[in-house]
Amino acid sequence: MIIKDLNKCKEIIAGDNTTLKELLNPLKEKISIRYSLAHAKVKPGETTYAHKLKSSEVYYILEGEGEIHIDNETEKVSEGQAIYIPQNSIQRIKNTGVNDLVFLSIVDPAWKPEDEEVTK
Repeated sequence: MIIKDLNKCKEIIAGDNTTLKELLNPLKEKISIRYSLAHAKVKPGETTYAHKLKSSEVYYILEGEGEIHIDNETEKVSEGQAIYIPQNSIQRIKNTGVNDLVFLSIVDPAWKPEDEEVTK
């Protein structure tokens, strides 16, 4: 059995400038899943760097509000919404609220640094 405590996970600044805590990644631990799962935060007024992944990605918004930009589309997002991001799509998310924008990120197949291209 594997149980991860978010409060005990190491916080990093990801390549796209998101504050991130990786919860599950089969490339880093012995678990039989294809995807990786991370907890992400973007501070008020900040926008992540434009980037694309070789994998598809899903964001699930836990708290806050913002705008998601995927290729040439922009939509408002808020708590309780899931956003599908196709592989190789240029993406970024902006926090338009007054509190942190908090979301889960699921990447399938699992996230690897070499599969991400940041364009800033």
